[in-house]
Amino acid sequence: MKDEFINQIMKDLQESLPAKRYKHTLGVAYTAASLAMCHEYDMNDAFLAGLLHDNAKYYSDEAMVNVCMEHALPVSDVERRNPYLLHGKVGAKIAEEKYNITKKDILNAITYHTTGRPNMSLLEQIIFVADYMEPGRKKINGLDEVRYLAFHDLEGCVVTILRNTIDYLKSEKEKEIDSTTLETYQYYTTHGKEN
Repeated sequence: MKDEFINQIMKDLQESLPAKRYKHTLGVAYTAASLAMCHEYDMNDAFLAGLLHDNAKYYSDEAMVNVCMEHALPVSDVERRNPYLLHGKVGAKIAEEKYNITKKDILNAITYHTTGRPNMSLLEQIIFVADYMEPGRKKINGLDEVRYLAFHDLEGCVVTILRNTIDYLKSEKEKEIDSTTLETYQYYTTHGKEN
């Protein structure tokens, strides 16, 4: 991967994201590269997916819905009520169009980094986990366990994150749980390694 290409993406993100979100983005990219090294996946692809995972995070709700409509991207009822959940699929579309990212695995990792999905690829799991545990994350229950599992049992780590996320969302009365997150948890608890 060319340094100029990565540098241009980093420059674009630094200009378009608030400083705190840009720092998070870098944390995810470097964490993803570390996890890729540990789990024998391509570090460059992991870094790139981590770098681009939140590129649409600060698009307005209206802009995200418009991108979905323009490109016939499916929008669930939960996403319609909570358009911020669209930033993964919109971010993947931007990565494809603006940066000519064509690797389906990278695009899927960006799309599903928030909700996960049943039967995720290794890269999808890496980005899902890296987003949750990057070094800037501080106030999450069970974070030490997650960070340990990430390097020793990635799939077990995915299950732990999903459980923690569902428990958190259930405790917050105004928060809605995306059905994909529930389906993903169901999949990994019935088909995963721990069963």
